[in-house]
Amino acid sequence: MQILYWLEGIRLPILNEIMLMITMLGEETAFLALALVFFWCVDKRKGYYLMSVGFIGTMVNQFLKLWFRIPRPWVIDPDFTILEQAREAASGYSFPSGHTQMAVGTFGAIAAGAKKRWTRIVCIALATLVAFSRMYIGVHTPQDVLVSAVIAVILVLLLKKVTLSDHASGMKALLAGMIAMAVGLMLFVQLYPFPSDIDANNLRSGVKNAYTMIGSLTGVAIVYVGEKKYIRFPEKAVWWAQLLKVVLGLGLVLAVKEGLRAPLDALFAGHMAARAVRYFLIVVVAGMVWPMTFRWFSKLGKNMEAQSELRNH
Repeated sequence: MQILYWLEGIRLPILNEIMLMITMLGEETAFLALALVFFWCVDKRKGYYLMSVGFIGTMVNQFLKLWFRIPRPWVIDPDFTILEQAREAASGYSFPSGHTQMAVGTFGAIAAGAKKRWTRIVCIALATLVAFSRMYIGVHTPQDVLVSAVIAVILVLLLKKVTLSDHASGMKALLAGMIAMAVGLMLFVQLYPFPSDIDANNLRSGVKNAYTMIGSLTGVAIVYVGEKKYIRFPEKAVWWAQLLKVVLGLGLVLAVKEGLRAPLDALFAGHMAARAVRYFLIVVVAGMVWPMTFRWFSKLGKNMEAQSELRNH
């Protein structure tokens, strides 16, 4: 706690705002956006790499939170204060840090697959800043941050060869293993005899994550087989076509994510199965439906360039 008290003592209004913005890079939205950008526009294998690190990291993180059940710093020490803007998003148990694990995993995977040195430096800097921000705003201890960072680095190193290779059998085995992990997490949160003083919000978060992972990973497995066999979309296009792909695609994914929430909740009478179905559909739309347009985007860019060259001549 001494480190957290020291950080509490150096807080400044402008630095507070900067750290609150930096810490958002460890949220699900940032991970999803980056994974899809790589999947759509850079290299499908790198997209699977980011997704695998993120999904496995989320399941490991949730299991550890519920297994160790370590309270947040301000619960351990009531005299310690956090930035109030961060309190709402910092629900549940503290150990290990989910934001740190997501940031180190995402930016670590990007760095591991990058050829340019400056890219690796920027990614490492961003991951480090997110980890620091979690302590600065007061929602995690150094132990929370360090352990989650180590787990993320291990996953980055372990999953690189499988996801970035051209051997489909390895990727299929990995996907089957991840689905099995999601089912295992589901059985754990539903059947384990937790003590009566268990944090209800964190337990609900565990159940929610289990259903999310089962739906998402089933979708990824279908996308991996279906896209490889039937769609085979091109990742490359001119820069403005890539920008259109990303902006319109993320808009579509967000529309599916939010638009299906109420109808599916009503259909499943509020059961968490609605979440599994919703995330399954999100992944299928992002991985198969929207990529069906990518050949058009690639041709559009080439046609525009050809017409421009003709006019110049």
